[in-house]
This record gives sequence, C-alpha cells and structure tokens, in this order.
Amino acid sequence: MTTPAGSAGKQDTLSHVDAEGNARMVDVSAKAVTTRQATARGRVLMRPETLAQIVDGTNPKGDVLAVARVAGIMAAKRTHELVPLCHPLPISGIEVRLTPSPGADAATLEIEATVRTSAQTGVEMEALTAVSVAALTVYDMCKAVERGMTIEGVRLVAKSGGASGDYHAE
Repeated sequence: MTTPAGSAGKQDTLSHVDAEGNARMVDVSAKAVTTRQATARGRVLMRPETLAQIVDGTNPKGDVLAVARVAGIMAAKRTHELVPLCHPLPISGIEVRLTPSPGADAATLEIEATVRTSAQTGVEMEALTAVSVAALTVYDMCKAVERGMTIEGVRLVAKSGGASGDYHAE
C-alpha cells in the first residue's frame, strides 16, 4: 500500500503493516530519542445558554471545564491503551486549554491540547486523543441540558521533532 498523495512521510509504504498486510507495531528502536511536541484542536458547538452554564459554573454536573481538562490529560497519558498500534510514551508535559467563544445564535468551546515528550516517536496521537476525550467529556457533562451539541474539527495543527521535521497546519 502506498501513502496518500501529499503525505508528509518519507516512506512509500504504510509502516503499520508487514509484507503480508498484517497489522504490526512499528519498531522504533533504531530511531534517535528527540524532543517532540504536538498540538491538536477541536471544538464543541452548542447553544449560548449551554455555554453560559459552563462559564458560570452552574451546570448541574459541576465544573465542566476542570473535569474536561483533567479528562484530556488522562486520555493523552493512556493513548497507547486506546489506539492499538501506539507506543507507550514517557510524556513530559500536557496542556489542555478550553476557551469559550460565545455567540448570539451559536456558541463554541474551543479545545487545544499540546503534548511533549523526549522519545523515539511523536505525540500526535496523544494530542488528538486529549482533544477528543475532553470534547466527549464536555458532551457527557452537558447532555442533560443539550443533546444537540456537535463535536467537530478535531485535527493536528502543529508538530515538531523527529525525522519528518516540523508541521504547521495554520
């Protein structure tokens, strides 16, 4: 199998499959330990009244922002248990930021996670997992108030370190 057109990788075959097409965990033992960082973003769209409850701290389930932040941190640390072919990594830092963006007709809670490590492989999946689980936690804590919330735009926006170099989406 070849990588999709425009891929940033230097390989022309997918590294998570062997010659027979079987899934495998990539052997990174020959790679150098380098400092690596990845940032991901996503958002939860909701009614302005729902965001107001989050910001005011009046949500019936408690402090949505604090719980979602901790959930994102915990998820990043356990990514290798959730995504089958990810390596367990010695994470050196995780920041999860939740930024309310009120609007008259619609409101958004922006989520950004940055994960750092010194390892033989990157932390992109950890950053993406942190954002995803933080967003799911917001949904879980607010679903009694609004079931129509939408989680969208979860994506990698930056990474640094490693053989493939730096990447910036914006």
